[in-house]
Amino acid sequence: MCVLGGLVAAMLVQGAQAGTLEAVNHTHWAINRFSVDGRSGIDIVGPYQGGGGGCCYSAPSRWQPGMTVRIDWETGVAYSDDFPGFADEAKYDAWLDKIDAQKRKHTKVVPIPDYTGQKTCGLTVHFLPCDELVVTTSCHAYGSPEYPIKTPLHLPQPQSCPN
Repeated sequence: MCVLGGLVAAMLVQGAQAGTLEAVNHTHWAINRFSVDGRSGIDIVGPYQGGGGGCCYSAPSRWQPGMTVRIDWETGVAYSDDFPGFADEAKYDAWLDKIDAQKRKHTKVVPIPDYTGQKTCGLTVHFLPCDELVVTTSCHAYGSPEYPIKTPLHLPQPQSCPN
């Protein structure tokens, strides 16, 4: 039996539901990478898009007050119209330095909302402006009437963020 299959089987025996790590990005930045409690979300998530697919997140069978997850992520420029190509190495290196200078690493611990009496299906992280996050264990898809987070995908970027 593969290790992952054994992990999923062990979680199911304990009453937990294993699922993937997903993301919904409500910002104009790209999410270059993200992880939840050290587990990779796999995909880059573009601005105003969803993605992820990392394995595995399983919520404990019973929710308890104070439950949290640690989210680590990196943001960066989503598109670059001034790509100089590869022919001139100096121009390419300068362009790459400019792109890298816009990358930011973030870490935040966020509460897991009460899922008592609900089936859980992994974890979806919503990336919001001002480096705010909201998570859900819902099995419903973002945008469906049953999905608990109603935040529109396209949020305006504020002029400034609170510290």
